[in-house]
Amino acid sequence: MKMEYEKISLRKNDLVQVMTGKEKGKVAKILKIDPRNCKVLLEKINLVVRRYRKTAREAGKVVEKELPIHYSNVLLMCSACNRGVRHGVRLLSEETRTRKVRFCKRCDQPL
Repeated sequence: MKMEYEKISLRKNDLVQVMTGKEKGKVAKILKIDPRNCKVLLEKINLVVRRYRKTAREAGKVVEKELPIHYSNVLLMCSACNRGVRHGVRLLSEETRTRKVRFCKRCDQPL
């Protein structure tokens, strides 16, 4: 049985602004995208502390790591508007081919 995934228009290394939660208003870079669960992993956002028990080979340790958040809770950053904005996709035709370009719905500039 084939599973359908929701199309996420965000990409790795995009700058996004967090819109909800304890990290609201912060700007971060996308490290990883999980289209199966509709989640994105952001740099230094949604940090949690994990404690690991000591073993015979290693000492115990405390590690801070990021947890993913749902992609609907972030907005793509527009460099012209300098804030998180909704975006759309339009076809840009060049001499030889057409390609899709994301654009800001607020200032109509390509992202």
